[in-house]
Amino acid sequence: MSFASKLFGSMKPHALNKEGYPAYTRPVEEQYLQMLLTNTMHNTFYADQQELIDHAAELHQQMALEQPEFMAKALVYARGEGFMRLQPLFGLAVLSGTRPDLFAKVFMKVVQIPSDLSDFLTILQGLGRGEGGRAVKRQVNLFLSGISEYWALKYNGRGRGYSLGDAIATAHPKPTDLKQQALFRYLRGQEANLMLLPQVEAMEKLKQAVTAEEQIEWIERGKLPYSAVTGAIQPSREVWKAILYQMPTFALLRHLNTLQRSGVLDDQRNLDYVVNRLVDRQGLRKARILPFRFATAFRQVQQPELRDALREAVDLTFDNLPDMEGRTAIFLDISGSMQGDYLETGSIFALALYKKTQGKSLFWLFDTEVADAKPSRRDSILGQAERIQARGGTDTGAPVRKLLEQHIKVDQVIIITDEQQNSGSPFYQQLKLYRKKVNPDVKAFIVDIAPYRHAMVPEQDEQTYYVYGWSDTVLSYIAQSVQGYSSMTKQLAAMEI
Repeated sequence: MSFASKLFGSMKPHALNKEGYPAYTRPVEEQYLQMLLTNTMHNTFYADQQELIDHAAELHQQMALEQPEFMAKALVYARGEGFMRLQPLFGLAVLSGTRPDLFAKVFMKVVQIPSDLSDFLTILQGLGRGEGGRAVKRQVNLFLSGISEYWALKYNGRGRGYSLGDAIATAHPKPTDLKQQALFRYLRGQEANLMLLPQVEAMEKLKQAVTAEEQIEWIERGKLPYSAVTGAIQPSREVWKAILYQMPTFALLRHLNTLQRSGVLDDQRNLDYVVNRLVDRQGLRKARILPFRFATAFRQVQQPELRDALREAVDLTFDNLPDMEGRTAIFLDISGSMQGDYLETGSIFALALYKKTQGKSLFWLFDTEVADAKPSRRDSILGQAERIQARGGTDTGAPVRKLLEQHIKVDQVIIITDEQQNSGSPFYQQLKLYRKKVNPDVKAFIVDIAPYRHAMVPEQDEQTYYVYGWSDTVLSYIAQSVQGYSSMTKQLAAMEI
């Protein structure tokens, strides 16, 4: 067989997607990164929870045995830049059994907060690894040595698989002073000297308080975290007012509806405070909130000031993206399988990209047909995203075919999709025709926000880039790649840990 036959033979579809249509598979490193950045272990349109977990377990085991260094880097990236938790923790538990050295190197970068530790230990037990051995205990001990009163109150919920008290009982850390000894004893449910733990003492007093005035006194005296307060008592309107001013940005976003319903935001001073927090550029950057979270809050609140603040917040979130050079075609899949979080996130991504092109782009919606989204550079991203609705089947080739028919020349094509073709002419077939007849140098970026394994383009196509995830990192990567950066997996492989 000639070289050409081998090459072009390998570029023919050699798999079937979830709808039974011809598809490709990507390199295992890319499949792994996709799974880490998109698989939340919840049911999807084409796969149930158990299938997603089985797929994840298979890939974690394969990477731990074949490419543990890449795996370690991918876990750190997915947790720190991709805003994902459970899959990186799942991978970390698998890695601990095969490469304790790499596990130790990345543990603190993946297990960042006590709830991470709880879920990690629960996953480890679920894998039949028990307490994980000395390598795990050593890292758990290091983590527990940094536990503060604040963390103890915020994260020691007894409802999790492992509480902090359980972790202490498992790892047996040695306290460094009397205060830490008292804290460990408290977390274990043992008698402790609370005079050494003023925040913990305030929490215990809060549980016994009868009136709202008493509750507020202990909340303020102990500077108690809102999550600990709401876990210990049923907050009244007065208590919500008291904890409002110490809630982190993400907590404010999650509780907007509650704050609104409780009447806290009827007070103009409180409303102004919340609005200012939501449009604080530095605060938003530090909070690292996934884009679709804004859309969820936007649906839940009615006050015009809050909705305006959320519109501005999303625009600010993407304001630091570099501008896109050249002419860009942005295609958003609005087929039925994109309904829900996929479409919300995809719409926000697409509109943010459109704004960054400074008007040098077109933005089309497609299912089995293609429609101009008629985007505005002036209207807010959230306001426009709210109007985009899912419908119909999927013809991923349709938007490229329309480009070809109208002989529209673009420098890059960006398609946001779950890649599940179920009718019409596939994307890659039309892309090859477009390169042959209109622009041989066009780059294609496929933004995949679903965890399905099969792909629309073979790995041999060096002008097509795959991008995975739910965070604004996705759009940063596209903007960088347009300027000549390497593929996502190559960038990750070069990363230091």
